[in-house]
Order: sequence, then C-alpha cells, then structure tokens
Amino acid sequence: MKHAGFKTLENKQSVKNGVGRLTFTGLAIIFEVASIVLVVTRVNEHAEWISYTTRIIALLLVLGIYSQYKTSSMKTPWIVLILLFPIAGATLYLMVGLSGSTKRMERRYQAIDKQLRLLKPDDRALLREARESYPQAATISNYLSSQAGFPLFTNTDISYYDDAAKGLEAQLDDLRKAKRFIFLEYHAIEHTEPWLRIEKILAEKVKEGVEVRVIYDDVGSIGFITVNFIGHLKALGIRCRVFNPVVPVANLFLNNRDHRKITVIDGEVGYTGGYNIANEYFNITHPYGHWKDTGIRLEGDGVCSLTAIFLEMWNAVKHEENDVEHIEHYIHESCYQAKEQGAFIQPYADSPVDGELVGENVYISIINQARDFVWFITPYLILTDEMIHAMGLAAKRGVDVRIVTPGIPDKKVVYGVTRSYYHALARNGVRIYEYTPGFCHAKMCVADNLMATCGTINLDYRSLFHHFEDGCFFFNCKAVTEIRDDLVQVQGHSREVSQLYATGRKAGLRFGQLVLRMFAPLM
Repeated sequence: MKHAGFKTLENKQSVKNGVGRLTFTGLAIIFEVASIVLVVTRVNEHAEWISYTTRIIALLLVLGIYSQYKTSSMKTPWIVLILLFPIAGATLYLMVGLSGSTKRMERRYQAIDKQLRLLKPDDRALLREARESYPQAATISNYLSSQAGFPLFTNTDISYYDDAAKGLEAQLDDLRKAKRFIFLEYHAIEHTEPWLRIEKILAEKVKEGVEVRVIYDDVGSIGFITVNFIGHLKALGIRCRVFNPVVPVANLFLNNRDHRKITVIDGEVGYTGGYNIANEYFNITHPYGHWKDTGIRLEGDGVCSLTAIFLEMWNAVKHEENDVEHIEHYIHESCYQAKEQGAFIQPYADSPVDGELVGENVYISIINQARDFVWFITPYLILTDEMIHAMGLAAKRGVDVRIVTPGIPDKKVVYGVTRSYYHALARNGVRIYEYTPGFCHAKMCVADNLMATCGTINLDYRSLFHHFEDGCFFFNCKAVTEIRDDLVQVQGHSREVSQLYATGRKAGLRFGQLVLRMFAPLM
C-alpha cells in the first residue's frame, strides 16, 4: 500500500509541475514572438522606407526557402505564411522554423560521429552476400551503410513482441542478467509501476558494480516526472541526462526532441520499438481504449549499433562531460552465436542535424522495392508529397498497400490532419484501416514476407524531419512473418475506410482538410 501511495503522489505532483512548467514556457515564447512582431510593426508604421525594407526581406526569405533542398511540403506552408503575414511569418520562421539546429550542435554531433565511424565494422562482404540472395532488401541496406553509416549484420537473433507488456517482461529478465553496463534512452518515462520495476533492478545492479545510464527527453517526460527525478536517480547511483531541457526562450533547437526508445545491456542485448516507459503503453491505464504497441529484442553483433546510437546522444547532450574517448570501451565484437541462420539485421538512427532523411528514405525505398504487398501501422499519418506519390504509384503497379491508423485518437487536431490524407491515398488504391479497439502507437512496415522495420519513426513530419529517432531494418528472418501475421490480426480488429474516403467528401470537409494539410508541417 505504501508503494502504491507513493506512485499516486508522484504522478499527481509531476503532472502538476510539468504542465505548469510547459505552460509557462509556451506563454513566454509566445510573448517573445508577439513582442518582436509588435515592435517591427510599429516601426514600419513610422517610416515608409522601413516598411519597404521589411517586405523586401520577407521576399528574399521566401526565395531562400524556395531554393532549399527540401520537400515542397515543408517549404510551402512557410512561403504562404510569410506572403500573407510578412512580419509575423518572417519572425516565426527566423525564430523556430529554420533547420532546427545550431552550428554548435551540428559540430558536437559530427565530432562524436567521427569517433563512432572509426569503430564501424566492415560489412562489405555481407552487403555482397545480400545483393546476391536478396537484391530487393540489399539496396536499402546499401543505402543505410554507405549514406547513413549504419552497418549490416548477421549473427544476430531478433525477437518480436506484439504487445509492449511482453517486451517489458523480457527487458526485466535481461536487466537482471547485466554484468557490465545498462543504457536506457526513452522519450517518456513515468515514475509509476513499469519504471519502478525497472528502477528497482537498476539500483540493485549499481550495487553490484554495473554502470547504469539513463537519458530522457524533457518534453516527452514533462507531464510524468518532476525535475527532482535526476537527483532521485543520482542518489541510487544512476547517471542521468536530460535531452534539450525546456527553457522559456525561443530557440532553434527547442523544436527537436529525442523520440528514441533504446535499452542496451552489456552491448550484447538491445531493445527498441514504439513504447515508452509509462502506464498507458502497457495497458495499465486506458486513456484511449486498448493501446497497441510493439517492440523487438536483438541479441548478438547488431546490438553494437544501438550502443553507438545511445553513446552519440549521451555525449552530445552534455558537452562539458565528454566521454567520447571511452566509446570503444562499450563497443566490442560479440562472442554470440546466433540461433537463426541467414537473418540480416540493421539498426539505424535518424537525426535532424545531419541533413539526411534516413527515416523517410527507408520507408520510401521499401515501398519502391515492394512487389506483392507493403503494409504500415502508424499512430499519425502526415505525409510528404514524395511519400504519397510512392504509395500511390506502388498501388497502381498492383502492390497491396495498406495503412493502419488509430480508431481512437490521442490528439484530436492531429487525428483530423491524419484523416485529411486519406483521400489522396485511397483514390489511388491505397487501403486504409482504423484500429477500432483504441490507439495504435506501433511504428512498423512489412513487405513481401521478406523485409520489415520496427522502431520509433512515425509517418509524420515531426518524426521524419524534426526528431531524433531510431529503427531496425531486417530481412530473411522469422520476425518478418511474425509482424505480417500480427498486422493481419490488427486489420481484423479494424474498420476499412478506403472507399469512404476515396469519394463522396462534402465541400466543407474538403476545404477544412486542405487547410489542415497546408499547415500540417508546422504542427
């Protein structure tokens, strides 16, 4: 009873403090932007030459945005906003709409990645083997290895969990076996039952001499834990860092969040997937009906990439305590002998500071390579024109393209934006399902009984362009067919809405959806 009482008290306190801090920060930023807009507007009213100068700057800004090597879906909303409201639009763009990173942040990540690239294993022989046996998947692996820097592995077993609670139980078992180190990186951590079970094991492991590190995102966890959480972990001997803390000042990096979900144990076992460490992900609470989430477990050589992804973030988050020189201590050759032979595993990450759209490129490549079917499940559906075109073209080629989205939304505005994309897809033959039992938070793709992905990357602009994400691409393994079978079950519990949205929308609805889609990239 004492344990449950602490859990309830902590939850109430954290929600109150977190929401208050986030509200204050939001209001402060709005005040900053409004003040700048007001000052510039007043100055323009007093001198005609200043007004003309402002308009010229806005026009130059529009031309600069138009010339960027970005998808038109990202550029058009800003161009429209600046043309309609030159002062307000230009101010917003300069404060929060640029690349999302600073040169200092870019240099920091580049320095760490340079160290990590020196430890990258030589996968050229594996890539040749994949090209000879599985050319469809091999082209994607070659991209991830050569352009994104994430090597291909065999000698790695992968286990799929169709329910987050199953993944959590497996994680707890593996955490108890840790001998050297434990790394955890999660977008959201809630100081309630699931985390307390993990925390108990972590505290015991610290006493045994195991090194434990935790990273969490400030915005993702702001309604779940208080600022005292770091001190609480420190008292247990657990090292903790917060990604991009919320501050009441508009800055270019504030829009970027750490959306990754990674657990690494001794560099030999790793977990990733869609679920955070909070009650709703394990259906302990049911704010949006049944919560559908999934994850994977890796054991073997491929875990070193998850270790490297964690260490990149750990060293970038707090530059003055730079541990880059010790990275090689945690990345080593595995002595593991895989049980499943012939499986290819390739963990990867996506970052808004490197200019490479890894998450979207992997998804589009899978769609382009699909011959029989390609199925997605995603909580949000806010797509670029390139993704819409790829899906529509695949459907016209005769590929069975399907997307599962939630039947019960967690964010009603975003849900409206998601539905606004149905027509553009359904009219070209893409089949769309809504998961009627509740909210599907899983982020997966499977194609041709050959290849699949599982990770943190949603089919929306925030995941594809603004967040730090991770995933795993794998082919020729049992987990691929397990994901396919799971999605068959999910579709059986879903309502197909393809025909409903292919035709017959009212004019008012069409107009509202067009407005939502226009400004979706800014959400």
